[in-house]
Amino acid sequence: MLAQIAGLAAAHQLEVLGGFTCDADESLPKGTRSLLLLGPAGPQYWPHVTTQPEWQDGAPDPIDRWSRRVIGGLACQLGGKALFPFGGAPYHPFYRWALRTGRIWESPVRLLVHDSHGLMVSFRGALALREAVELPQAVRPCDSCAAPCLTACPAGALGTQGYDLPACHGYLDSAAGANCLNSGCAVRRACPLPQSRARLAEHSAYHMGIFHT
Repeated sequence: MLAQIAGLAAAHQLEVLGGFTCDADESLPKGTRSLLLLGPAGPQYWPHVTTQPEWQDGAPDPIDRWSRRVIGGLACQLGGKALFPFGGAPYHPFYRWALRTGRIWESPVRLLVHDSHGLMVSFRGALALREAVELPQAVRPCDSCAAPCLTACPAGALGTQGYDLPACHGYLDSAAGANCLNSGCAVRRACPLPQSRARLAEHSAYHMGIFHT
């Protein structure tokens, strides 16, 4: 079944980034036996999503609306329910769910890190399914990494101590911050893992612009 779901997701440039099986989990819809987290498959995701109707109509939140349509449609096809990391409180615990997958961990800078997407991992939604889906696991990549992420932040805002949000925004307000705004967070880009799946600069710039608004 995982191969079928992966194929359906790939048609929308999405990827099953991990998941887990469960029974009677109060954070999930009743009857859920598997949860699968979906996110961008790679650099080809951005040219795809920016040609979709939600991007063209001029209404707010095009990526969230696209995610609802596409992942909601996948859930209907599979007889499950779509869950999203946006839409207002109470928010679903995507961070905690990610840590249960065996493919996503807390990194040295405390951001999530994925076995193949590195620090560029992000989620557009999740599928809560009534079937138990067998899912692969991996080895935490940080255990054999020199951790360039620890020294990559030019503002010193992100490290083992956690995230200094005011320092980050202050740096982005400066002329020197243009590189992070236009190309994406320097810490995320320092991770050696996602080089073959690196985000396009315009993809990162879009989300950085929203973050720094």
